[in-house]
Amino acid sequence: MGRTYRVFGLDLRANHSIPGLEPSATSGKTPDVEIFLGHSPSADRPDSVGAETLTFTSSMVQESGEPCLRVWKTPGGEILRLEYFDGMQFWLDREGKTVWALWPDSSSLEDAATYLLGPVLGLLLRLRGITCLHASAVAFGKFAVAFAGSEGAGKSTTAAALARRGHAVISDDIVALAERDGAFFVLPAYPYLCLWPESVEMLYGASKILPTFSPNWDKRQLSLARNRLRFAQQPLPLGAIYLLGERSSMEAAPFLETLTQREALVSLVAESYATSLLDTHMRAREFELLGRLLAAVPVSKLHPHEDPARIASLCDVIERNSPERRRVSAPHMAQHA
Repeated sequence: MGRTYRVFGLDLRANHSIPGLEPSATSGKTPDVEIFLGHSPSADRPDSVGAETLTFTSSMVQESGEPCLRVWKTPGGEILRLEYFDGMQFWLDREGKTVWALWPDSSSLEDAATYLLGPVLGLLLRLRGITCLHASAVAFGKFAVAFAGSEGAGKSTTAAALARRGHAVISDDIVALAERDGAFFVLPAYPYLCLWPESVEMLYGASKILPTFSPNWDKRQLSLARNRLRFAQQPLPLGAIYLLGERSSMEAAPFLETLTQREALVSLVAESYATSLLDTHMRAREFELLGRLLAAVPVSKLHPHEDPARIASLCDVIERNSPERRRVSAPHMAQHA
């Protein structure tokens, strides 16, 4: 019968429990996505058998020169196969409705879940036409605020610091956007954050022990419920996007930098998730959507201080410029203009 989960606004049904997720109540309706862990599509989809075409090779490589990821397309383009450097493999159908996963003996279901709940579902969302940003998001009142940036920019750490101040977490590492009636909503992801050990120590001190996701990955799982932090379970309208920029040694840091429309658009395109795997038509649709996003949501660059211990000051800057405070201050400023 399988287990059902609710993530990114989708109902997922898997043949095994997915580590890190809590099953949702079964509604009896057909799931949006079927996940077959420990299976390949060869038995279910005859169109997956045959000569494959290599369509993508990641620029990121291992010390041996081995690409971290290769993506293959089956005949007819009905199935994508993701092959990672460690032997982990995933298959996705073109509609983003089915996922299969196999892993080598040196890996485990927990290892597979770290891929599945990150880049694999990120790509699946893109196949379903959902634009995603490489970002984390937290709630400020009735609005969502997203923090976008490359690996190591501090997205998850910033979200965790704000969560400790009472802001509900919406998503970590992938922010999926839904456009409704001219507004953009952030879809809830998972009730946890992924943190490196040094971030855990900075936020909680050396005595805080958090579990790893798997023996082969050093990131730690900050469960929101177990640590009395909040998770936003409903989509929220996006009120602001902060692009995490270069860390600064200036005394004024952390500080905000105003961007031109062009600078903001270029940055958002760069922080779009899995863009390199999209076809020409999907890229064009994404570019148009990001243009509408810029017209509806303020985007600015946020420069943290180079001293990680000044994370509290970073939170102060974000809270002073929250969407609700801007909406309160705008009429006040207009009266005194």
